Formats: sequence, structure tokens, C-alpha cells
Amino acid sequence: MAKPLPLPLGCSNGELALALVQQHVNRLTALQGPVLADEDPEPLHQMRVAMRRLRTTLRQFGPALVLPSRVTDQRIAKSVRRLGMARDLDVLRERLDNDLLPALPLSEQQALKPVFRQLRKERRVACEHLVEVLRGRSHLELLARLQEWLRQPEFTPLGHEPLHRWVGEWQLPAVMGLFLHPGWWAEDPGRQAELVHDLRKRIKDVRYRLDNLRGCGGRHQQRMIALCRSMQELLGELHDLEVLARAIENQMPGNLAQDLPALAELIDTRRHQCWLQWRQEALGLAGVRGRRRVVEGLRREAARHRLVSMCLAIPGRVSVRVASLAPR
Repeated sequence: MAKPLPLPLGCSNGELALALVQQHVNRLTALQGPVLADEDPEPLHQMRVAMRRLRTTLRQFGPALVLPSRVTDQRIAKSVRRLGMARDLDVLRERLDNDLLPALPLSEQQALKPVFRQLRKERRVACEHLVEVLRGRSHLELLARLQEWLRQPEFTPLGHEPLHRWVGEWQLPAVMGLFLHPGWWAEDPGRQAELVHDLRKRIKDVRYRLDNLRGCGGRHQQRMIALCRSMQELLGELHDLEVLARAIENQMPGNLAQDLPALAELIDTRRHQCWLQWRQEALGLAGVRGRRRVVEGLRREAARHRLVSMCLAIPGRVSVRVASLAPR
């Protein structure tokens, strides 16, 4: 849930971005110890989400901020990828162990033991690499530069502009650009897996951007956030199943359908169900009526927010809701 964060009435674009960056950097710093301890996979997941949200925030509000030269999108993207190695293995093992394994016959459960051993081995190697990354110069320097900037933030002229005048400009480009992605027209999730996965990343980015403006929207924005989350989860499950099938097949003497027919059928069924549900939601959102409803709704809410903010421009302070979200 979002928590109200007190900001001056008529807060600027830069002030909102500053609050969001502070939130993500604090989260990353707090998670450093639990991730290095590696006693639970959840802190690593939370750290990866915090890094992704930080990257989205800096990209979204980049035109409003004057950041240190060493804080670049490329460096943050590199950190996200490095965190991803161990987390991806955690996801594969959790899905196989908790979701698929109980539905398999005993013979196939036994046949999968070498796969689990290999996943554990790869996870240990990934953890060693993760420790090197988190204690490495590049990661620590990135955090240090961000903390220095937070103590003395610099904004561009756009950063000093009142937020209520620019809500639509922060919202609409990401949402409207999303509908142009070719992944909406994908017909085969197997042969077009990379295209579909890239669409999922775009959907997640839009969701994070709208989350950053949670306090500036209304029901249309909340509905779009919920739709993005649902579609992101469907495409995420589809991607996980594709990766898991390939990872297991790479360790089998034959193909998956021959060596583990029950598992192959279960994965195919789950993929088919995910794809059908995804297509239904995609047609509803990316169709003419869906697109018009989303865009026009966000435009009306942005205009309403500007009007209300100007009418309430009286001395004092109000709570502007900044997205403070449970990691997803």
C-alpha cells in the first residue's frame, strides 16, 4: 500500500522524484545485509525489485534531475542483470519444487533429483558472484554517488516546475507507447518467446511509472496499474515455464517429452492456460475501445488533478502519496 509522504503543497517534479529515489536507495541499503546472509531468497527478490524501481524512476524523471555523471542507466541496468542470475535460479527451483513436483508420478520425481542437484550447484556459484557484486567497487560507488546526490539534490528547470502541471506528461507517453510494442501481435509464445518477454518488461516499466504517480491519479490509473500487474504476472509465469523446460531438457539424455512425459504435459498445459488468459486480457486492453478508455481516462484525471491542485493552492502542507509498495 502507498503511504502518505508529507511534501509542500504544489510540490515540484523534482521533489517527487527526490522522495522516490530516497525511498529506493534506503531500501537497497537496508537489504544489503540480509541478501549477503543468503538465509532466505525473499530479500534478494526485494533488492532486485528496488533496483528496477530505482532505474524506472531515474529514467522517468531524468529530464527533471541533474544526476552525478557516474549514475547512469547503463550502470543500474548492469546491476539489475547481476542480481538476476541468483534470483532466476531461485524462481526456477521454487516453481519446480512447490508447483510442479507434487503433481508428478514418483518415477519422474526421482528422475528430477539430478536436476535439483545441478540447480543447487549453479545457485552456489551465482551466490558467490552475487557477493562479489554487492561488495564490489562498482555497486558501492553507485550507492555512494546516489547518497551524495540525495544530500544535495540538483534539479533542471523542469524539476522546479509544479508537479500538478505535468502529471499528464509523466503518465501518457509511457502508456501510449506501450500499445505500439509488436509483442501484442505475437501468435506463438514458443517461437516468439523473446518478443513476448520484452513486452512483459515494457508492461512492468509502465506499471512502475504509474505507481510513481499513484497520488496524482484516480480510478482509471488504478485500473491500469492492476491490469499491468495481472498481465505482467501471466507473461512472467509463461516465461518461467519456458526457461524451466529448457533448463531441464538440457540435462536430459533425450527430449523432455520422452524422458519426463508427465512433466512435459503439465508444463504444456500450464503454458496453454497462461497464453489463453493473456490473449483474453490483451485483446480487452490493446483493442480500440480499451486503448481509448485508458488514454482518455488518464487525460481526464490529469486535467482534474491540475484543476483541484490550483483551487487548493493555499498556504500549508498536504500529504502527497508517494508509491511505497511491497516488492512485486
